[in-house]
Amino acid sequence: MKAPEALLFDFGGTLDSDGVAWKDRFFALLSEEGARVPASEFERAFYSADDALVGALPRDLALGETVGRLAEGVARALGLESRVGDRVAARFLEESRAKLTANAPFLERLSSRFRLGVVSNFYGNLESVCAETGIGQYLAAAVDSAAVGFQKPDRRIFEAALAALGSPAENALFIGDSLPRDMGGARQIGMPHVWLAPGAREACCPGDAVIGRLEQLAEVLA
Repeated sequence: MKAPEALLFDFGGTLDSDGVAWKDRFFALLSEEGARVPASEFERAFYSADDALVGALPRDLALGETVGRLAEGVARALGLESRVGDRVAARFLEESRAKLTANAPFLERLSSRFRLGVVSNFYGNLESVCAETGIGQYLAAAVDSAAVGFQKPDRRIFEAALAALGSPAENALFIGDSLPRDMGGARQIGMPHVWLAPGAREACCPGDAVIGRLEQLAEVLA
């Protein structure tokens, strides 16, 4: 892989967690709070609550309120007490903020060498969330699926992000935690990609790098 000129990151599960998607984090936290919910029932509730927020949130809504509304919707769909959702949201937010804070110095160092961007299936307030959590200052672009009208793995959301960075696909590198959405989307437009997946050994394409923590990206770029 030749040295890239731009780096594109997924947000949820990549910058705010080392390879664990929001859905899986929510399920784990609910289980720790004593909610015994079948995985299939939880998945339906999560996606229902998640879909209801897409394009429905104020563009300036902060991460805490975003997580709170999602947790509220999940708890309601599962028939759980609101205080359970409140506790899950508080713990989720604490973990996310800690990881974003820990990753900020690394992003700062990368921004001195590369143009950085984020592309995410989000709710319409991604840019505000990035700014509020402190990572926005290192980004040249924050592309939100609800804002552009296309979701990963649709190639058009990746193309919108690359256009914002002024980089062709072959000169950029995508880093994400989802094989179908992140790796699959990057692959279809010919953009090199790195899979953030703790414990994994093989990605979707021969020769793809797999990392277990975001900081290990430095070894890929060395």
